[in-house]
Amino acid sequence: MAKNETLAALKIIPLGGLHEIGKNTCVFEYDDEIILLDAGLAFPTDGMHGVNIVLPDMTYIRENRHKIKGMIVTHGHEDHIGGIAFHLKQFDIPVIYGPRLALAMLEGKLEEAGVRERTELRSVLPRDVMRIGKHFFVEYIRNTHSIADSFTVAIHTPVGLIIHTGDFKFDHTPVDGEHFDLQRLAEHGEKGVLCLMSDSTNSEVPGFTPSERSVYPNLDRVFSQATGRLFVTTFASSVHRINMVLQLAQKYKRVVGVVGRSMLNLIAHARNLGYIKCDDNLLLPLQSVRNVPDENVLILTTGSQGEPMSAMTRIANQEHPHIRIRQGDTVVFSANPIPGNTIAVVTVIDKLMMQGANVIYGRDKGIHVSGHGCQEDQKLMIALTKPKFFLPVHGEHRMLVKHSQTAQSMGIPAENMVIIQNGNIVELTEESIRVAGKVASGLELVDTSGSGMVSAKVLQERQRMAEEGIVTIAMALDWNGKLIAKPEIHLRGVVTSIERSLLQKWVQQRIEEILSVRWSEFAPSFDSENQEVDWGGLQGLLERELARSLRKELHCQPSVTLLMQIPDEPPVKVSDGRRRRTRTAAQVAS
Repeated sequence: MAKNETLAALKIIPLGGLHEIGKNTCVFEYDDEIILLDAGLAFPTDGMHGVNIVLPDMTYIRENRHKIKGMIVTHGHEDHIGGIAFHLKQFDIPVIYGPRLALAMLEGKLEEAGVRERTELRSVLPRDVMRIGKHFFVEYIRNTHSIADSFTVAIHTPVGLIIHTGDFKFDHTPVDGEHFDLQRLAEHGEKGVLCLMSDSTNSEVPGFTPSERSVYPNLDRVFSQATGRLFVTTFASSVHRINMVLQLAQKYKRVVGVVGRSMLNLIAHARNLGYIKCDDNLLLPLQSVRNVPDENVLILTTGSQGEPMSAMTRIANQEHPHIRIRQGDTVVFSANPIPGNTIAVVTVIDKLMMQGANVIYGRDKGIHVSGHGCQEDQKLMIALTKPKFFLPVHGEHRMLVKHSQTAQSMGIPAENMVIIQNGNIVELTEESIRVAGKVASGLELVDTSGSGMVSAKVLQERQRMAEEGIVTIAMALDWNGKLIAKPEIHLRGVVTSIERSLLQKWVQQRIEEILSVRWSEFAPSFDSENQEVDWGGLQGLLERELARSLRKELHCQPSVTLLMQIPDEPPVKVSDGRRRRTRTAAQVAS
């Protein structure tokens, strides 16, 4: 390329992970090529009734699926890989590169969803470099996080080098002995980094994030003091934490029963890959654990965030088929609540305490540390990479703002950084960074069946039913547009002082009023042999009018559903003007 030839801008389009925690998904686009970096999910809020999974709006990717050349996975957390199986049902991804542990977890998800054949999985090792399409070279750089096999990526593009940190902290004493590759980061910094995209999750917290190993002595103390059964709940993906718990179980001669599908799957994959090392006889089936004395039992469970269907929540609700809390049990929450989960977690803790458990939880106990870097970690990342431009990612708005202030304190000019939202198009050249438009962004909601998307309209209806209740009206009409019997009305979750009999009478009067005025619009006069009635249109009209009237009468906004029974066969006109019923085609044939 001639030196004076102008390069096209690189487009960076985050679809998730900004102004929020979770569903991290980012698009890198140059010319006619797109690569994706991660594709995560989030969990529903209290108002998302019947929703199981929250995904980013992928309209832009679906519309540009022909440009997709591949995907980069940084690590195996659900907020980075949890959406991939859902997306592959809508578009193919030619190849997905990622760490061995992340791809082992991902492969099971893809097979379960029936989309394994829609992509190729290629595992990577530290410092591996992959060419994706014509324009992108991606290098994997080992970092340290709360899950094993985690990476920062260096993306070589026609406009320059982009460093995306992924989730990270600088852990100088990692549990697995896999250190952050600071040398490689510094080498890129010396050669020149055009833009740094950096994890902002803990940007409001001063200092360095403590090492994962700092948790060990505090957990050790808990193990030494526990006299009965010991329960430990943590994130299923916290391989380092699980490894330490298993080491302590071996030290204190406790056998381990694992409860929770995600925990079982992760331990199996991590053991196969060597990230978790323990004796085979340490882990016992839950049925066998019952025969072991309480002081020699450890139950490792999911549910540290109070998830409704998790093992620990079911245990707290006394709904688990095999486990009941007993006086003298010790339960350890080795995780802090994610924002939004605090109420669910403390509810579980209360229930466990009421059943006699000694529950150990809270930041002051030192039994959990974050996997995300704080302000000093973020400063060290900037110092090593020396970027020209800066783009804070992975965090809520205040976190992005604070991270940008930290970057400014490190000498990056304010005009060389942008704070963006999901869907913003960031255009990056050798000399500039700017927001140049927006693509579709928002949420795609998957219902509890896991098979269908929940539209905004359906979610609004569910929210209305949950908040205001539902009114169901059942009625039957004849061919003259008259009620055959009194309509039946049923209220669910609706608070009203109106007696049911009076409400039923009022509904009947309102239906008769509507029919007397509007019937002719849906049942034209007999000018042909057969009478035709637009029953669907009539039902829609009645439902709308009744809903409007009921909401005014009841002083609330319930959902209204009308069940309308209609005659089986239409009458026909005969010469004397009287009506008789037509015969069916089968009757005529006979």
